[in-house]
Amino acid sequence: MASNFKFIPIIDVSPLLAKCSDPLMDEDQGVSEVVEQLDRACKEAGFFYVKGHGIPDSLVQDVRELSHKFFDLPYEEKLKIKMTPASGYRGYQRIGENISQGKPDMHEAIDCYKELKPGSYGALGKPLEGANKWPDNPANFDSVMEEYITLLTDLARNIMRGIALALGASPNEFEGEKAGDPFWVMRLIGYPGAFDANGSGMAENDIGCGAHTDYGLLTLVNQDENIPALQVRNMSGEWIWAVPIPGTFVCNIGDMLKIWSNGLYQSTLHRVINNSPKYRVSVAFFYEPNFDALIEPLECCKQKTGGIEKYEGAVYGEHLVSKVTTNFVM
Repeated sequence: MASNFKFIPIIDVSPLLAKCSDPLMDEDQGVSEVVEQLDRACKEAGFFYVKGHGIPDSLVQDVRELSHKFFDLPYEEKLKIKMTPASGYRGYQRIGENISQGKPDMHEAIDCYKELKPGSYGALGKPLEGANKWPDNPANFDSVMEEYITLLTDLARNIMRGIALALGASPNEFEGEKAGDPFWVMRLIGYPGAFDANGSGMAENDIGCGAHTDYGLLTLVNQDENIPALQVRNMSGEWIWAVPIPGTFVCNIGDMLKIWSNGLYQSTLHRVINNSPKYRVSVAFFYEPNFDALIEPLECCKQKTGGIEKYEGAVYGEHLVSKVTTNFVM
């Protein structure tokens, strides 16, 4: 139900986070105000910024700086953790290996996933089994990233409690079999500047990342400051800039929440175009359902939308694997 929004709202989630362990959180006035803002943002844009999130700014910056240091390495060094099907699609991918809408994206990346032990989900999980491939250089890369993942998992879980209330469900709606054991994906992405070392411009169709929606529940994006590149499309087809705002994450909802909400919330098309001559890093953390969760419209959402299921059910792991195994040219 996206609209012709012209800007992306900023939501201070600190009142929500302060009450997330309170069984009466839904009766708190501060929480109610955050929930109302989340509901409006999810209905009108599918995107919002969060501030007051409690993640140390020093850690947020460290994650970007370590990513820059890795992408600055020679190709030969980066290829030591090259992504392959045998690696569970974890590791480094070169510029142009990721595909959006049938075209190569002009970015390089490290992809990592919640680690799956062999046999965890049988044939469903087999393509993504394995451990993440962290580089030895720069030092402390793995420990910083793992701390960051832990904190963002908790933050996303608590934001989802607010979104559950916004849908008219209990704050625990996305626990248990739905997302009590959430899968997660993190992509450390590097976008070359608009001009190469010789000063010649990149081709006009060199899109950093083509238009797409995200697969899961909630995405939190940590992007380089002072380099606008992320764009979000409104209903009239206009691309709205999601400019970097210090102290915030850019958040957006994904395809699985679209199904669970029965279309009350839509996953919004977005893309990346780096027109700056500077190399840009963006770290996208995707908070997902349980890997084997069956995603079907919630009863409370069906009641709000005429009592009819607008979307067929989907198993999250099947949806993810179908995307991952067709997204790359290797």
